Amino acid sequence: MSIESVQAHFKQWNREKDIMEFETSSATVNQAAETIGVIPARIAKTLSFKGEEDAAILIVAAGDAKIDNKKFRQTFGYKARMLSPDEVLEQTGHKIGGVCPFGLKNDLHVFLDISMKRFESVFPACGNANSAIELTLDELNTFSSAKDWVDVCKGWEEAKQEDTALHTRI
Repeated sequence: MSIESVQAHFKQWNREKDIMEFETSSATVNQAAETIGVIPARIAKTLSFKGEEDAAILIVAAGDAKIDNKKFRQTFGYKARMLSPDEVLEQTGHKIGGVCPFGLKNDLHVFLDISMKRFESVFPACGNANSAIELTLDELNTFSSAKDWVDVCKGWEEAKQEDTALHTRI
């Protein structure tokens, strides 16, 4: 699986050539941001959680956002429990560092967090630890077959306020 399955996934939209592969690692938000040359918040990280029964759910969120356990429970009706690295690989077909909502091994429910809505485009991984693609939010929604936009993260609002204050002073 991994990047080959993601390339095959994007082929249906003729976007497989838009996948960027890097010499350096893009496995973490900060590494990806440095490699691509954007602020960490624009890296769309895919978080894997235990869903109902045996299926996982994926939450795609801005790079500076963290899961808010209370919001998660209110939205999904159960406690947020992240998958182990082995479970992530088993469910998604992607190793940690390259997890994305594309070219998945299993048919998983994907949700997009509103923390990304402050950007015109974001950069999700593409199946391995040195890849990414730039997508608009509409493209991310379409290409990931997302079920819905959710509000299950925290931490990013403070960063948004700081960015706004900074731009106001300039």
